[in-house]
Amino acid sequence: MAHQLSRCVVLVSLCIPFASIARAGEFKADQASPKIAHFHLSGQLTEVPQETPPLFSNAKVTSLKELIERLGNARKDDAVAAVVITYNGLGMGLGQLEEVRSELLKFKAVNKRVFVHVEGVTLATYALLSASSDFYVVPLTDVWLHGLYTESMYLKGALDWLGFKADIVHIGDFKSAGETLSRSGPSAPARENIEWLLDGLYDNLVNMIGEGRGLTAGQVKNLIDNGPYTAEGALAAGLVDGVEYRDDFMARLNDIYGDDVDIDSRYGEEDGLDVDMSNPFAFFSIFQELLSPKKTSSKDTIGIVYVEGAITPGYGDRSPFGGSGGAHSGDIRNALNEAAEDSHIKAVVLRVDSPGGSAMASEIILHAAQRVQEAGKPLIVSMGNVAASGGYYVSCSADAIFADETTITASIGVVGGKIVTSDMWTKLGVNWVSYQRGANADMLATDNEFTQKQRQHITDWMTEVYDVFKGHVTTGRKGKLTQPLDELAAGRVFTGRQALDRGLVDQIGGLSEAVEFAAKKAGIYDYDVRVVPKPKNLFEMIFNEMSGEGSRPTDIRAAVAQLGGMQTPGMEAMLPMLQRFDPQRVAALLEGINRVEMIHREGVAVVMPMVFSVR
Repeated sequence: MAHQLSRCVVLVSLCIPFASIARAGEFKADQASPKIAHFHLSGQLTEVPQETPPLFSNAKVTSLKELIERLGNARKDDAVAAVVITYNGLGMGLGQLEEVRSELLKFKAVNKRVFVHVEGVTLATYALLSASSDFYVVPLTDVWLHGLYTESMYLKGALDWLGFKADIVHIGDFKSAGETLSRSGPSAPARENIEWLLDGLYDNLVNMIGEGRGLTAGQVKNLIDNGPYTAEGALAAGLVDGVEYRDDFMARLNDIYGDDVDIDSRYGEEDGLDVDMSNPFAFFSIFQELLSPKKTSSKDTIGIVYVEGAITPGYGDRSPFGGSGGAHSGDIRNALNEAAEDSHIKAVVLRVDSPGGSAMASEIILHAAQRVQEAGKPLIVSMGNVAASGGYYVSCSADAIFADETTITASIGVVGGKIVTSDMWTKLGVNWVSYQRGANADMLATDNEFTQKQRQHITDWMTEVYDVFKGHVTTGRKGKLTQPLDELAAGRVFTGRQALDRGLVDQIGGLSEAVEFAAKKAGIYDYDVRVVPKPKNLFEMIFNEMSGEGSRPTDIRAAVAQLGGMQTPGMEAMLPMLQRFDPQRVAALLEGINRVEMIHREGVAVVMPMVFSVR
């Protein structure tokens, strides 16, 4: 590595809740002058790696795989003496947060000290950072250690106003995904489901803090109940080790490592594009570099295939302007087939971060995953933030399933239905005249609710899908479940830790642990790790974006327009304000609107039982 210099400190400048490490060794005066390697992370932590040069984007995009690899390299690098983390706000989910924390904790085992300096802390952020050996905050920082808050969304009132009516069928009392559309509040099982899920998430965060700061769970909960804190209040409560401005913090590093300490702000990063903008042919060199195919290693390889976002049928393309357009079954099937047939790939890690989606698409992905196993290659699942419903469906037959403690998983159940729009069309003065052949030709028509016979028919259909789902789980988890499946299914949702206790997953661990396990399972020790298929570069994504393929509404006005265009001048002014000033609720609304469209389009879906945000 180009940064294999003398002894050095790693400076990780982060933007999400990050964890640190327990107290480690001091720098010795007789060592060579240290080097501080600065990882500046901001923007968004994604799952699927992207090849987008910073020339074309102000937003920093980092993949979890890349971050873990760079931190791992720093940990193994003999030149690295310690780690420093500064926090600026990298967007990530709880599962990703936990994996970064786990990676940072590994520095303790090699006696490398971890420093933290932050300018704002939430409960999740603190849970991660609390494992540090030295925790500093800026004066006047708010330490928002005050609990876990969530909201679930119900659209019945909005659909009533639009003239829609959701006619929903559930298989399983806890499979409450359709309640978002058909009720104004949760049913008793839905409330129970959310309550125990939050219990699990909260307990995990409390345990992280307790482990990091040497406190009991009761002490941590008492501190949370008395929060939030000012910086000085957090210091008095023993939640942080010091209150210092950034320059004072850096001076502290100089005191420890010497005034000649060298800061490398690009530790572990690949060299970017070196472009002379005074050269009129500079952009031609950019095109040549970006479009040139990269050579594939001939070494033994662990392949990583991603299932990220809502699971949908068909094919799609990643966008350079909006992230993933979802987990398309055709794309993922092709990727798994490629991995199964590539002689260099000895094992596959299926990285799943999905709330589910189409039952048919989930079945296609599961079958393709089983083909990898039929090719004699281990298939290991690594669950990210969410691997529920269809996300668990595609995972259940793996040789081993890794999950983070805070992963949201299971939700074994089926939901389906349709949206009745006749009242809306009546309000618009539009009359439709229908003709049909066959008693149930209008089963999925939007002008009437299900007849009793049709409701029974669709219930039987969904029950069959549910039985297939349970059959896959029974076969895939044979001998591993600690309770009868019917006590785990019916839409029940669990954290990764709760799922481990019930035998729904095999181990607590992140992507790196899953890769290591896959390599051992395949009997290889010197290997590369490769994403399958190879991530598209910027220009490939731009060309696909220009073609209009794979797009989903990300703007609230476009999404509401997709529901029927019922926008008044007042709404035109209000909706952008909502998107700006209440982004979490708007994001949930967008997800709910997309769910309306998916259930209506697919008829039967395996999706999470609720649309909710956690703060």
